[in-house]
Amino acid sequence: MSPLTTSEWVALVIFASAMSFTPGPNTTLSAALAANGGMAAAWRFVLAVPVGWGLLLTLSATGAGAVMQWHPSVRTLLQVLGLLYLVFLAMKLWRTAALPSVPEVGDHGIDDPEFRRPVWRVGFVQGVLLQFVNIKAWMNAWVISSAWIALGQETTRRLLWVLPVMMLYGLLSNVSYALLGAALRGWLSQGTRLQAFNRTMAAALILTACWMMTL
Repeated sequence: MSPLTTSEWVALVIFASAMSFTPGPNTTLSAALAANGGMAAAWRFVLAVPVGWGLLLTLSATGAGAVMQWHPSVRTLLQVLGLLYLVFLAMKLWRTAALPSVPEVGDHGIDDPEFRRPVWRVGFVQGVLLQFVNIKAWMNAWVISSAWIALGQETTRRLLWVLPVMMLYGLLSNVSYALLGAALRGWLSQGTRLQAFNRTMAAALILTACWMMTL
């Protein structure tokens, strides 16, 4: 039986929906990766987000979130690292101006390196590590830990119930944005639309990074 009451579950679902499906660095990257390379290029990152988020939430529930919350130097360090990494990714995305070229049937074998080489990618490990320099993710984890997990003597049971729910939300939100990006590939392949899209997404990443510096 769940250690959370019905009202606690309702509040958690509302919070998780707002947290997961509003635009942020993860969803922006998921959409951009799928728009540039299709779902195949986005899956590693999409799967990395809930894994990294799950690890972060677990750490927060064991006390790491409180360290970040009450020690300004740790918080500032995470903000700066997050800013630098998101700006680095945004610069790479800004310079991506064309979709991967798909060869005509019979022109190349499937092992042709030019056919297999992605134009732009953020891998699984990068996706996991990104969660740990995402100050927004840390703050959300701290809120969830303090409001839904670290209560009374059932912290471990509460974590075991809340953790898979939050990881599922992280997966569903990023899959949704990736599917949206993949759906735009045909339209983006015309003219300079992809370049404009990538630069818009790059600007969104930089603005998100700047906003996270104010948290």
